[in-house]
Amino acid sequence: MLGEMLAEVFSVSGLFTLFMLLLLQAVLGFDNLLYISIESKRVGEAKAPMVRQWGIGLAVLFRIVLLFVIVALFDALAEPLFGFHLSGIIEGEFTFQSMITFVGGAFIIYTAIKEISHMLTVEHIEHSEGGKSKSVLQAIGLIVAMNLVFSFDSILSAMAIANEEIARIVNSAGETIGTFKGTVTDCKEALIAQPIADAVACRPGKDYQVWLMAIAIITSGIVMALMANAVADFLKKNRMYEVMGLFILFLVGVLLVTEGAHLAHLKLFDYTIEAMSKSSFYLVIFVLVVTDIISVRYQRRLWAQREAEILGGGTEEASKAGAEANM
Repeated sequence: MLGEMLAEVFSVSGLFTLFMLLLLQAVLGFDNLLYISIESKRVGEAKAPMVRQWGIGLAVLFRIVLLFVIVALFDALAEPLFGFHLSGIIEGEFTFQSMITFVGGAFIIYTAIKEISHMLTVEHIEHSEGGKSKSVLQAIGLIVAMNLVFSFDSILSAMAIANEEIARIVNSAGETIGTFKGTVTDCKEALIAQPIADAVACRPGKDYQVWLMAIAIITSGIVMALMANAVADFLKKNRMYEVMGLFILFLVGVLLVTEGAHLAHLKLFDYTIEAMSKSSFYLVIFVLVVTDIISVRYQRRLWAQREAEILGGGTEEASKAGAEANM
């Protein structure tokens, strides 16, 4: 078993798949870091690093458990749990996956709006550490829960990458009596050449490379644990970028809500809700980040020039100060 796993991981196709999985985890992990940084500051500066490390560690553990559960119960999770059928008002069928994605996205939107509202109403911004404080267990629990919400999307995306085509050999009752690594056509040819007792047909299937996905999850968790404190410190020292982070978090919530609604085939007043495309999401994030960076640098330049003018430094010194602020 171990030998087969190592052979799978260190094969050319295995290493390429692992690289793609690590890239996927890196892209999707940025959302986690933002939420972890925002949520951990609720417990106070002294306990925040411990909350981040414990939250990430437990989240990675539960994410691996969730990976095995989703792979084992993939078909069952796609079965409808409940639905709405009010013609012309609301229609949809919620599965476990769509419900978790929808509710998790809604909670993230709520968190982002609440934090933005707090920033606009607090009197002493520089000494503010977010809204209502939380205990260590509450903060860790929320970090783990939200990480699992993010995990649904990342695990399903990973399953689309890390799989091999197989054929299931079935008997006359439709029961699987064996598997064949390859296409259905190859399976049928193999059965003709070497028949198997009770085998009557070959059906298409997927064999998911669970160990590759688990390695990618563990690696991304280690990277997140190493970067969590640095991200939190950066946002604390650059409070203006915290606004950008909250709006990115808001967009993540919108992405998850629309994806959950799309998975549930939700219709509101005969209008079908479509999932926000990943390409549109990343484009909006890119434009938001670039705009915010340019805006912050421009504001710093203006502030430096105005400060020099107030101090009576003249136009030349003001220009020099502005140039230094822009570097």
